Amino acid sequence: MAAEEEGRDQGMMPWEQHAKVISIPRFDYNAPSSLLQRSHSGFLITSTIKREKSATKEAISILEKYIRSSNSGISKCEESPHTNAETKRRKLCTEENDGKVSNVIESKDTTKDAGGLSKDECASPTKTDRNVASDCALSLVKLTRSGLLLLTFPEENSPNTAAVLSDIFQALESGSLKSPLWCHRIFPIQATCNLNERELKAVISKLVLQFVNDKQNKLARPVKFAVAFNRRGIESTEAKLKNSDQFDLLDRMKCFDVVAAAVKEVVSDSAVDLKSPELSVLVELLPLSGVPNGSLVVAVSVLPQNLVSTKPRLCIKPLVSESNTRKARS
Repeated sequence: MAAEEEGRDQGMMPWEQHAKVISIPRFDYNAPSSLLQRSHSGFLITSTIKREKSATKEAISILEKYIRSSNSGISKCEESPHTNAETKRRKLCTEENDGKVSNVIESKDTTKDAGGLSKDECASPTKTDRNVASDCALSLVKLTRSGLLLLTFPEENSPNTAAVLSDIFQALESGSLKSPLWCHRIFPIQATCNLNERELKAVISKLVLQFVNDKQNKLARPVKFAVAFNRRGIESTEAKLKNSDQFDLLDRMKCFDVVAAAVKEVVSDSAVDLKSPELSVLVELLPLSGVPNGSLVVAVSVLPQNLVSTKPRLCIKPLVSESNTRKARS
């Protein structure tokens, strides 16, 4: 029987084998409209094309571990030692009623049978949303482009995404974390906004001010900064925006000018340095599925030098070397 089970596993696709350990979440179809209404934090992940399911499982496994272990995480993402066993026993499941999906939390109690849920354990959607958020659950957002995954925090009060990525890099360097097979880069989203000049400047000003006020960031004078703007996945949308105010900001130079002006308003003695910036402003256009035509949302982060690479262009450092990435694609 064991040999038969092993043979069945070997015949499965990688994401099917992973399903025994981590269940892939459903897309949160309310997330796109929520992103249009307010700022979110989260993670944008590049992955091997046609391996998105494997990458999703892999990303969730990594992120959940380091969100909880990050020293910069908010208190509701921290676990006390006596609750670890209870948390491990907790399972997220779903119920479908008339096509509507509502989350249900099942917590096993030593005084109960292993199966079945009590009435008290079947939380309402509103209550469930709070419980899921308190466990650092991430919403999976559907995108229109292959090779990209978007995971966002459902509540405004969320962990420090840049600190989580820093912990992941340290774990990879120390060998305590194995190199991922399907995830290439993790972009830590600190905020999102609609792509218009007023909102973009406000978000960048806020994030730059937080960065320079953080005592952990030792900055020389003048402060050296660089800007990156990624517009992947907008080909079908660009033609529809030619008469829109958002169309101007799709031009890289126009977007760079807006970002640079926002930085200089906060840090007057700052200068562009593309080779060794002390802070990097990264703007990523999110190819969201299910948003009205002409609506564009960008993810924004202001990051330290240790999280970015400048060659051949400014971007997030890869999780694995380029040679390993090519092997995963083959």
